[in-house]
Amino acid sequence: MSVTPSGSGPGGGQVSGGAGSGRGEASESATPSGSQASESVALGGGQPLGRFLAKAAAVTAGLTAAGAVFGLVRDQTIAHLFGAGHDSDAFLIAWTVPEMASTLLIEDAMALLMVPAFSHALARRAAGRSALTRREARAQDPVRLLVGATLPRLVVLLAAVASVLVVAAPAVVAVLAPGLPDPALAVECTRLTALTVLSFGIAGYFSAALRAHRSFLSPAAIYVSYNVGIIGTMVALHTLWGVRAAAAGVAVGGFLMVLVQLPAFVRNVGFGPPRAKKTAPRSQRDRDRPTLIAFGVIAPVIFFAVFRQSQVLVERFLAASLPPGAISHLNYAQKVAQMPMVLSLMICTVTFPVVAQAMAGGEREKARRRVEQDLALASLAVLMGTALVIGYAPQIIQVLFERGAFTHEDTLATASVMRVYGLGLLGHCLVGALSRPFFSTARPTWFPAFAMGAGLLVNIVAGAFAVGWWGTYGIAAANAAGISTTAVLLLTGLGSRIIAIQVRRVAVSIGRLGVAAVAAAATGWIAGPKIPDPMLSAALGCLLVPAMFGATGMAIRALEVTALPGQISQLTQRFRNVR
Repeated sequence: MSVTPSGSGPGGGQVSGGAGSGRGEASESATPSGSQASESVALGGGQPLGRFLAKAAAVTAGLTAAGAVFGLVRDQTIAHLFGAGHDSDAFLIAWTVPEMASTLLIEDAMALLMVPAFSHALARRAAGRSALTRREARAQDPVRLLVGATLPRLVVLLAAVASVLVVAAPAVVAVLAPGLPDPALAVECTRLTALTVLSFGIAGYFSAALRAHRSFLSPAAIYVSYNVGIIGTMVALHTLWGVRAAAAGVAVGGFLMVLVQLPAFVRNVGFGPPRAKKTAPRSQRDRDRPTLIAFGVIAPVIFFAVFRQSQVLVERFLAASLPPGAISHLNYAQKVAQMPMVLSLMICTVTFPVVAQAMAGGEREKARRRVEQDLALASLAVLMGTALVIGYAPQIIQVLFERGAFTHEDTLATASVMRVYGLGLLGHCLVGALSRPFFSTARPTWFPAFAMGAGLLVNIVAGAFAVGWWGTYGIAAANAAGISTTAVLLLTGLGSRIIAIQVRRVAVSIGRLGVAAVAAAATGWIAGPKIPDPMLSAALGCLLVPAMFGATGMAIRALEVTALPGQISQLTQRFRNVR
């Protein structure tokens, strides 16, 4: 099922909606008026917005889930082949480079910069075409001018950075893990994973451009291709290269992320201006250039993304001095624990351009309703997942990883750390959801970077103090404390700076959901060990935890829980209309 309309639409921006759009969304799409008619008119061949959003949400949800499943298979393969020891620690240190690159170049910085940039370029294209011939329109196309002004420079810059990392790999490893006894293997792996700086940057650029053009299929498939590349390379080469095969797989997977989007990018966007680009006025060409150059535009986003991903650097730095396997236990625990957060943020990823478009059009009330709906749905999803992660941590880790070189002792250590990580999942989700409205304005604000920096400082100080007392548990607890600090700052700062959300009401709503999550997690913690078979126990937990969460939510009148049946019914009706 394609989700790419035949035209970019008169509004030019990316349009999207959550899988469970709230009460106000139906009326907004049903009664268009003024400048927002472009959001409600037919998309590409008479397809209404509601049906298009349903398709986009379905495809994004399906491929996001598929990417998460392949990610689990990837981690299972690493655990099976290399266990939780020196080799896996060396690879995970090298994996810090693509993890940082992913945050900067795909998930946060690139998307937060380029989705609005392409949306504005599409809007200028729609506004300026009426008075131009077809040839003139192509020559002065703001989208092609934007690509021509930014993509070549980006490729050169990223290639240079990747080359520097390859050469400076020993220094990089020394900074990331100064206590590592034998860094040689980590250095070799880092030289391979450094190639992702180039591939991730191009993949992130393609993703932002395609989403702005309302093309969701290829961007949603990038992590499927990435993980398939890693798994395939590991299986093929691990007997020859050992853990280096995993690092080579990361490099292969990165370039597959580019290739899977290349046909759609060529078809929808294209590469740069045509030959007649000199017919465009210089002032028009130049106004597309500052998007990636002006320090005041990119710096707030870059600092926010770097501070956010630096939490991983702090963990690896502190864990390097612990016994072998500590970094691996932290990694496996974090990867599994964050799955509910990743899936919950899918809602905000799809609806981010709707908020940006509403902010650009001065529709603050519409943006407020959309943000509050996103926060409610994302919190509901992540807290239900948190309850399952905390309640059934040993069973989940045992089912996923306990085989091959991954022992039962590794399972117990990883499960305990995962339960501590679970305390920060709501904070991670809220940071991802709340940061997007801050960057929906014409000029990004520095507040998210300051809030993220404050949270990072809490993480560093608490981690340095706690690691000596509690080891990996102290590192995980410091991570939860730091990200929760950032979430609180962003929640309280959004209403007074960007969108006048009702902070008190949102906080009370999240608090009620938190009570339901505690009850569900406690139920799972008690019931899980009573069934010896871990797979059966975890499977029953997938029924018990949501049931307890829903019952508690109903009892304390958590609005999101009581309204969920109606939202599911509305969503089901939308999908029926799609068919």
